[in-house]
Amino acid sequence: MKKCLLCEQGFTPVISFAKIFSLKKYRELKICRHCQNRFQRLTGKQCAICSRMLDKGIICNDCERWKRIYQGDVLRNHALYRYDSTFHDLMVSYKRRGDYAMREILQELCYEYLVKNKYDYYVPVPTSPEHQQRRQFDTISAIYGDILPLTTVLIKKEGSHAQGEKNKEERLKTPQSFLVDKTINIRENEQTGKVLILDDIYTTGRTLYYARDCLKEVFPGMQIESFSICR
Repeated sequence: MKKCLLCEQGFTPVISFAKIFSLKKYRELKICRHCQNRFQRLTGKQCAICSRMLDKGIICNDCERWKRIYQGDVLRNHALYRYDSTFHDLMVSYKRRGDYAMREILQELCYEYLVKNKYDYYVPVPTSPEHQQRRQFDTISAIYGDILPLTTVLIKKEGSHAQGEKNKEERLKTPQSFLVDKTINIRENEQTGKVLILDDIYTTGRTLYYARDCLKEVFPGMQIESFSICR
């Protein structure tokens, strides 16, 4: 019996025969079925660009804005869950309180999806030096580093305030805060590869578009998409 990381109750993980006899490495569950069901999957009609749930239409208002700003060169974002009170509480524990163990819950929520979809490079959105020093870990790399081979080519400038501390208008007006680490070796014949930028939450898209802009400036031939656990 295991102890759920969220509710701290004991539970017995359900393991299918397919997983037992699979050649792939089995990843042990960290949360019970009850807590898993508290996270709301994105289902039904979704924005064709950012995965946001929609009542009607094909593209959400945020992506219509990005289409105008970037003259149609939008960033395709893949997301799995809706950002609600359950996710908010989890992220408060993980980011604000610095509870490193909570990364395992986030890994569990996205592991199956990420191992099925292949890219040449997985680039995490970096934490600011100030926040990393305070928490003693990079929140995005800590989630994905146990799942995927990361290429940490982006650097966040010092003095960049976290997006979670801003309202929507302040987020959209945030200046570019990323740089490319030019000491990272990406061979010339691989500079047209498929790239997946990794983040935890997609709110307005400002952070991920800036990350893409920074990469495209140095590697214009790359095919870039993004992934966030929730939207």
